[in-house]
Amino acid sequence: HQFFSLINISSKHKHSKMKLTILFSVFAASSAFSIGKQDLAKVAQAGAVAAAISVGAASPAFAGDVGAGEQIFNANCAACHAGGQNVIMPEKTLEKEALDSYLAGGRNEKAVMTQVTNGKNAMPAFGGRLSDDDIANVASYVITTSESGWDE
Repeated sequence: HQFFSLINISSKHKHSKMKLTILFSVFAASSAFSIGKQDLAKVAQAGAVAAAISVGAASPAFAGDVGAGEQIFNANCAACHAGGQNVIMPEKTLEKEALDSYLAGGRNEKAVMTQVTNGKNAMPAFGGRLSDDDIANVASYVITTSESGWDE
């Protein structure tokens, strides 16, 4: 019964498929080799730590959906920032070097999210217009595209 309650709890979380896979692997291993409860807990803990490390290493802290971010950018930002440029303040583009120089907090998704949410100078705040997920997606798109280069 305890095993099935763990499955129910973990299915409520974001990475439930991975957790279920780990739990089933541990359950299968314990059944096949008759591992005791203490050993099973150690195996489960080691598996959870390994999974957390691999997931953490593979994904940035604010990883949004770049494709969705591009659509949101085109609909909301491109009027002033088409091709990564800035029609109001031409020196403050979305190019990698300009973001390094001008973006408060440095060139990273969190700093882009803050500026998009709150606005700055001539740039309006989008915090009341776009959802947090939309803003995270735009930030991912801006940072990713600044790395690869904007098409002009």
